[in-house]
Amino acid sequence: MMDALSVVSQLRDLASEPQNRQVIVQDQGCLPGLVLFLDHQNPDVLFATLQTLRYLAEFPPNIPIMNNELGMMVSLETLKARQGLTVDITALAKEVYEILSAPHNPAPITPQRETRKKPQFFINSSNKKAKSVTLHIQGLDSTHQRSLCEEALLKVKGVISFTFQMASKRCTVRIRSDLPTESLATAIAATKVLSAQQVIKNEAGEEVYILLKSSGVDVPKSSALPDYLPEEEESPEGQVDRAISRTTAKEDSSGSWLNAAASFLTKTFYW
Repeated sequence: MMDALSVVSQLRDLASEPQNRQVIVQDQGCLPGLVLFLDHQNPDVLFATLQTLRYLAEFPPNIPIMNNELGMMVSLETLKARQGLTVDITALAKEVYEILSAPHNPAPITPQRETRKKPQFFINSSNKKAKSVTLHIQGLDSTHQRSLCEEALLKVKGVISFTFQMASKRCTVRIRSDLPTESLATAIAATKVLSAQQVIKNEAGEEVYILLKSSGVDVPKSSALPDYLPEEEESPEGQVDRAISRTTAKEDSSGSWLNAAASFLTKTFYW
């Protein structure tokens, strides 16, 4: 049975082998997924996620990439201050945070390092017709408000999937590329108790909030759960250069495990 713990444990095992660490970080899907796991309620998932990040940080060129990953440092800082966790989790969170925060000498950029691998592992992000938007949701303080936000997003035609990070009041939404981000703000504002700002990084690599104005027009409504966009353009079977499937670790079973993990994440990340 595939679950969050088995997924992150497999990724941790891959990251424990030095030859896999650069490839994992180069894949755009893996780091966002690990950031999401930092907000998980299961302490075993948290600890395995922190172990994975600690392994990945042992490859120095990975550190600036991990530091600049949207939500990474915020989630680690929140985790450090989170109450009710074991000493091991808190200590490891502090260690990873300090490693990623330490000054580093950037490695020379080569053509191979300028572009990261196309995303595949998390949230079906390989589709060229879609884009990801990170929102800061003001008023996202409880499961009730989260349910209101979920209902609002599910009504928007063009929303593919979304995930929540309750500790930082954030929601990562995957939408059609032609859907205006303002449509999300309009739908969320319609709840009367929530409002949304977009989270982006400026030229200095700092996270900033962008105010999203309501579009002023009716948002296209979907009568049922939004359909996932077709993935014919880039099927996992046709591409073997993904972060997980191309590693030498567990090469006999990595392909089938990746397919199962991708299916699990797609179906369960409506948090």
